[in-house]
Formats: sequence, structure tokens, C-alpha cells
Amino acid sequence: MKIAYDAKRIFSSWSGLGNYSRDLVRVLASYFPDNQYLLFNKKKSERGEAILKLPNVTFIQTTKGMLSRQLKTGIDAQNNGAEIFHGLSGELPLRWNSKPIKKVVTIHDLIFERYPEYYTWIDRKIHFWKFKKAALSADKIIAISQQTKQDIIHYLKVPENKVEVVYQGCHAGFKEKQSEEILNQIKEKFNLPEKFLLNVGTIEPRKNLLNVVKALKDSKIPLVVVGTIKPKYFSSIEKEIRKGKVEVQFLSGVSMDELAGIYKLAEIFIYPSFFEGFGIPVIEALFSETVVITSNTSCLPEAGGPDSVYVNPENVDDIRAKINFLWDNESERKRRAEKGLRFVQKFNDEVIADEVMKVYKSLF
Repeated sequence: MKIAYDAKRIFSSWSGLGNYSRDLVRVLASYFPDNQYLLFNKKKSERGEAILKLPNVTFIQTTKGMLSRQLKTGIDAQNNGAEIFHGLSGELPLRWNSKPIKKVVTIHDLIFERYPEYYTWIDRKIHFWKFKKAALSADKIIAISQQTKQDIIHYLKVPENKVEVVYQGCHAGFKEKQSEEILNQIKEKFNLPEKFLLNVGTIEPRKNLLNVVKALKDSKIPLVVVGTIKPKYFSSIEKEIRKGKVEVQFLSGVSMDELAGIYKLAEIFIYPSFFEGFGIPVIEALFSETVVITSNTSCLPEAGGPDSVYVNPENVDDIRAKINFLWDNESERKRRAEKGLRFVQKFNDEVIADEVMKVYKSLF
């Protein structure tokens, strides 16, 4: 098969959508090498270099013109003989020619509908229009969790049999064993505490770092945070840090391999987000054999499994109690981390590649 992809996120984003797009093409190209995988975008970048080294992955420059991603990419895919076009981030091209091609779109979440307060009015309208258009055009929709599937059915009014759940994986670096020497180098480079609590993710209201800081008031438990800062929200966090005398270290310029090491060095990973489409940092932590505290909401129990520790993200006392419970109990941390590692194997590369290929083959 020839499978075409809207590769904008592959070449433009280092964060969630970019990681999903690169990992999906990588695992498919590795486990199903007889297919050809065509990446359509205006230009290449270093972000996609690794997967373009695979012999069955090819970059094709989209035909130039106004709104070329929306109006040219689909036709380019058809003219290059693609049998399937997969939109990796909730969108599909708006224009096609008469040549046959099947269409698949991955929808990660509909947070703009569930939490409209995080978006401007115009952004909500644009997002909804694009997602609704893609859902109607697609032959199959891939949802990254059962939670997202239910939201697609509810908000986009899509028939249930059109939506398939295929979970996300994560970067291979989180599954690899790193030597003590490498871990010590990472620890020294970032001047990490001997023991620490870890949080990873964009520092914005939905991710709920503020309640973590409140829960650590006067605790003397060091917190390490890796994520892009949203200034307005960050100012409220800084205020709470000073008020509660919390030891917090914010890291930037962290590579993927270094992040994998930081997960492994942490005693506990905490991710009390109010809502997620899936929550890749949770499975990154589980693959790293680090116990997880996360929210009992949205899809996060799907990602965390039965042996992660769950909190009400609104309840600072609950968050504090769960942190202290694990921080003071090494055997419990180890027990849950071991069971979490067994659970997270369901998100391994081969499983995900097989599930996506089943979706593709069901179209014919």
C-alpha cells in the first residue's frame, strides 16, 4: 500500500502532536516495511530527519499555492498513487480529485468543547469547523482513547461504528535502559535533587501545576518541572511557591533522551491534569518504571492503569495525602512501578502498529 500523511506536525512540532505523528509513521514503517509512507508538507526540518532515514518513508513537497495544505495536499496524494490519506491532527484536506483514495483522521481530543474557557471564541469556532468537516469526510476516525471516542460521538454527532480507538505510544527513549553513568551525567547537568517529585507538561491552567505547588506547601519535597511556560499562569505559580516555601526547579533545553533519564531518576511522577485526550506523560513515566499520581478524570485512568494512584485534581488535600503516602513508602512505590510497567506494555510499538494497520485494511 501507498499511505499518505499530512506531515505538518512531523516537521513543525516538538510537542504532543509532533511526537504522535513521528512515532506513528516510525512504528508503521518498521513493522510493515512493505508499504510506502509518503509525507506531504511545504518543507522538511530536522524534526523529521530520523524517520526520513527509513527506506520506505519519502518526503514529497506539497504543490505551492494559497492554502496549499488544505487545497493541494489531498490531490497531490492522489496524483502520487496513494491509496490512503491519513490526517494526523484532526484535519483532512478540503479538496480532492476523482481518483479513489480512502481517508482516515486521528482526533486527539475535543477540549475546546469541554473547556471553552481555555480558548478564544474564534479559535473554538475554527477548531469545531475543521474537526466536524474532517469527521464527515473521513472513512474512519481514529480516537486516541475511549474518552475521546465518546466525545467525538457526542460533540461531532458521528456514528459509533465510524470511530476506532487506537492508543498512543511514546518515544523509544523511555523504554530503553540507561546506565548509571548516563543517569548520573543527567543528574549533574541539571543539578537535580537526590530525591524529587516530577511534573512534565505545558505550564498552563488545564495541566493544574498550581494545585501541586499548593499541596507541597511546607513539605520540603523538591519538585522538578519540565515544560513550556505560559506567562500569565506562571505568575500565579510563582506567587504560590513563595507563599508556601516550596522547592521547585524549572528545566528547559531538555532533550528527549535527557527527559527519559529524568523520569527514571524521579521518585514519583505527578500529573493531575483536569482533562486530557490521552496523557502521554503518564505512559512515559510507566515505561520509565516510575510510579504515577494522576487524575481520576477523563482518559487518565485508561493511560495509568490499575496501579497508578488517582486524585481529585480539584482537591489539594487529596493531592497532598497521595504524595506523602508514596513519598514515605519506598516498597509501595516499587510495587506499583513494577505493576505499572507490566500494564503499559499494551502501548508498545508493535501493538499500536497492528491496530492502526487493522484500521487501514478495514477500508478495502
